[in-house]
Amino acid sequence: IARYRKEQTDSLDEVAIINIKEELQRVRALEDRRTSILESIEKQGKLTEELKVSILMAETMAELEDLYLPYKPKRKTRATSAREKGLEPLAIKIFEQKDFDVLSEAAVFVDTEKGVVSVEEAIQGAQDIIAEWINENASVRDALRKLFKEKATISSRVVKSKQEEAQKYRDYFEWSEPLMKCPSHRMLAMRRGENEGFLFLDIAPHFDDALEIIDGIIIKANNRTTDYLEIAIEDAYKRLLQTSLEAEFRVMTKTEADLKAIEVFADNIKELLLAAPIGQKSILAIDPGFRTGCKVVALGKEGQLLEETVIYPHEPQKHTAASTAVVLDMLAKHQIEAIAIGNGTAGRETESFVKSILGLPKDILVVSVNESGASVYSASAVAREEFPDQDITVRGAVSIGRRLADPLAELVKIDAKSIGVGQYQHDVDQSLLKDKLDTVVMSCVNAVGVELNTASKQLLAYVSGIGDSLAQNIIEYRNTNGAFRSREELKKVARLGDKAFEQAAGFLRIRASKNPLDKSAVHPEAYPIVERMAVDLKVNVEDLINDKKLRQQIVLQNYVSDTIGLPTLKDIIQELEKPGRDPRKAFEAFAFQEGVDKMSDLTEGMRLPGIVTNVTKFGAFVDIGVHQDGLVHISQLADQFVDDPAKVVKVGQKVMVTVTEVEISRKRIALSMKSVPTIGAIQNERSNNFTFKNSQKIPQQKENSSNDMYDALAALKNKFGKI
Repeated sequence: IARYRKEQTDSLDEVAIINIKEELQRVRALEDRRTSILESIEKQGKLTEELKVSILMAETMAELEDLYLPYKPKRKTRATSAREKGLEPLAIKIFEQKDFDVLSEAAVFVDTEKGVVSVEEAIQGAQDIIAEWINENASVRDALRKLFKEKATISSRVVKSKQEEAQKYRDYFEWSEPLMKCPSHRMLAMRRGENEGFLFLDIAPHFDDALEIIDGIIIKANNRTTDYLEIAIEDAYKRLLQTSLEAEFRVMTKTEADLKAIEVFADNIKELLLAAPIGQKSILAIDPGFRTGCKVVALGKEGQLLEETVIYPHEPQKHTAASTAVVLDMLAKHQIEAIAIGNGTAGRETESFVKSILGLPKDILVVSVNESGASVYSASAVAREEFPDQDITVRGAVSIGRRLADPLAELVKIDAKSIGVGQYQHDVDQSLLKDKLDTVVMSCVNAVGVELNTASKQLLAYVSGIGDSLAQNIIEYRNTNGAFRSREELKKVARLGDKAFEQAAGFLRIRASKNPLDKSAVHPEAYPIVERMAVDLKVNVEDLINDKKLRQQIVLQNYVSDTIGLPTLKDIIQELEKPGRDPRKAFEAFAFQEGVDKMSDLTEGMRLPGIVTNVTKFGAFVDIGVHQDGLVHISQLADQFVDDPAKVVKVGQKVMVTVTEVEISRKRIALSMKSVPTIGAIQNERSNNFTFKNSQKIPQQKENSSNDMYDALAALKNKFGKI
């Protein structure tokens, strides 16, 4: 829709179209629930015209449920028990707040046969009924909902018996902050601590504020019934309303935190999927290791496995000469153009070994490749299907090499959750996460385009309109009939009908096709227009593609029709300029600092190149080549105040960072992307940890917390030099 139906949407982009789709789903769910509620109340014979109008006017699910609450089928409660004892008339009289002697009136309802043995029990039963009415009052719930939104706090405290085990949550042992200002990463961290049994969480506004709101709605007089009504109000809030609204806000804030975390994850995945490919080159891929050696594979230009072996360039074996000979032999034998080395255990050591090989051709790129998720791929059904006769070490090395050639084509084979670029991805709603990631992957695949004759089943499955089943059918057709010769031939694939063809064809490329448009993003439905352009200029389509001057003679208005307008025509011209262009950036070689291979090599003030591996709401993690990513806290991302790390850095971005702190025992590295600070400034920064000793403390572990107060103080300190 975003790419090929611009005239029908006034050129809305993918984001807007997805938002419309999601809002449509929300509205449909709301309408389904509205219909169900109306039917239920009508069957009870209690649907008044006024109630019907209120239900029809409700704009949110919460409003609908509040209106339905009094009519919802109930399990046995204290109020239903009191009604069975005949105490509702007393409750009505108290609730009407007419001045009368409550004790004398309650005495009338004492009936041992019905189970009411005293005046106090009669009054208690009436108050139970009133408490339920207050709980079901839509105005009360709406007002309290606003109070929760404006003034509720979220508080956490440690489970005393588990304090020693819960040290990773020590920042939250005594923590409290406004609920609606709690950032998503902190919300998810506290929720995880609660789920693991280490923390207690509470969500509530001040108790007196809540009672004041209910009093304002319920209390209409000041007489002998008031004190009894006040007791019912307090009970209604403590026992029913607070619990109900806390549960509601727990769900709401968790959902909001999930959505923000998923958005962060999706942005990171998108950057990773659209990372620059090195292209079709012969690649030597190495999955490093110490004791078990380094698995080495040679891959052809199409990513096919040509040869595999193991070398032992490190301790304890350290067969340096033999390992060198194997590498040089494979380089020459397979005319290798680039070497991909996994960045895991022994990665830097293996990179140093390869670069030290005498006789290594200078034109061969040696690249460190992020191997996150490679082990998941190597043990997957997809890997077993591709390489049934190879073990997981070979599959892992192949994946590393293919990631260098084309990150998108390889990473689609891995469950996106297993690629370490998320923020609490295992704590969020897994259904929402899957939907979002599927959308992102599909967007990336279609933005880049897919070569029909070489694409894997997994890659084809993400093309619009195809999916798993048709992807398998395409592979089977290709295996039986050979390479596709045109897009039109797609229609011969089993169960690939006109609609699937319409959706998919524009995103599939056939480099070897006789029709040059089959190599481009021009949709087959627009071929006749391009052919008309060529006829009008008395040339063929290839001439239009090859000659810029010819394209400049085209008057687009002459080709506007009822179905194709100027937006699509402009896209066609852009595509003719560079058919099948890859929107990804050109590949740039990157190298870590020589001689800095492990944490013990780091010193404060050291300036190093790095690659951003993950972006979260509290900062960015950067690989500086020491097997442990460092954290650039949000306050250290730039010289100016930063409210969202994603505005400053992206996954895969190459950056320069300064080491500000190293804790080898805790495997923590603190980094800064600010203008180069002096050692004195770094020490001064550490002396200002902004730690407060009361229950509202700002944790000293700044890298774990993007606290608003800390950020504000850091911004002031940056501006004025001191606080």
